[in-house]
Amino acid sequence: MRVNPNTQSDMLAMLGDVQQAENTALMQMSSGKRVNVPSDDPAAAAENVSQGARASVDDQFLQNISSLEENLNTADSTLNSVVTALTQAVSLGVEGANGTLSDSDRQSIANEVDGIKEQVLSLANTNFNGQYLFAGTNTQTQPYQEDSTVASGVVYKGNSQSNSAEVGDTSVQTNLPGSSIFNNGGNDVFAAMQDLSDSLNSGDQTQISNATTALRSALDGVDSARVFYGNTVNQLQSQESFLNQDKVEIASYQDQLVGADETTAITNLDQAQLAQQATLEAMARTEGMTLLNYLPTSS
Repeated sequence: MRVNPNTQSDMLAMLGDVQQAENTALMQMSSGKRVNVPSDDPAAAAENVSQGARASVDDQFLQNISSLEENLNTADSTLNSVVTALTQAVSLGVEGANGTLSDSDRQSIANEVDGIKEQVLSLANTNFNGQYLFAGTNTQTQPYQEDSTVASGVVYKGNSQSNSAEVGDTSVQTNLPGSSIFNNGGNDVFAAMQDLSDSLNSGDQTQISNATTALRSALDGVDSARVFYGNTVNQLQSQESFLNQDKVEIASYQDQLVGADETTAITNLDQAQLAQQATLEAMARTEGMTLLNYLPTSS
């Protein structure tokens, strides 16, 4: 019979394996993951990385959506203020058409209309996060500028194009150019307000009435533009819900891929600790033994 009198090296190797199993179980318990390094399960580790990249893309889209919602809500709020201002101007026009008013009264109303026009001009030039909201795609240029050489006193310096953004697998139009809001269907807000002011100053009731009607049409155009912003926010919120659900599903799948089963980890740790103790006891018993200990005893 061939006997290996030096079992220490084998036991040390066994002890190393047991220690590794114990460390793995402890790591799984502390991290909550079954796969902590690629060598634990190369296929699962690679798929986990792929899913993590997908979740990162979702996060970026969600950040984009949040930023877009801020812009859209700001634009909608701005247009709400425009509608309020124009409604006041229409009321002033109706008041100015009253034949019992004096020229002085109409001139005072004209001054109020001029003030509202300046207010609307400022709103039309709203800048949010470094971009003009109503300049089309020319967001770095102030869209509406005063110009005494034109009848309305205001010229549009933006363009007629609109911006869009990718949010997941959906492309969303993110703005309306000012030309389709303040000059909707030929109803020019600034021209109508200038006409109303001029007619109030002239005292012509027919012109005042006509200018008020034109301003009311321009007001309706601005109000209808708000529908776009409300619908777009709803579309973004729907996409936001989809992306958040996708992240939940990714997290669940990643847990299946690399998540540790706590009960199994505890069992593996107990087994490793028992094996370690048994190995240490066996090593202790073999210390000091010689080849004679392995020879059969004579009867």
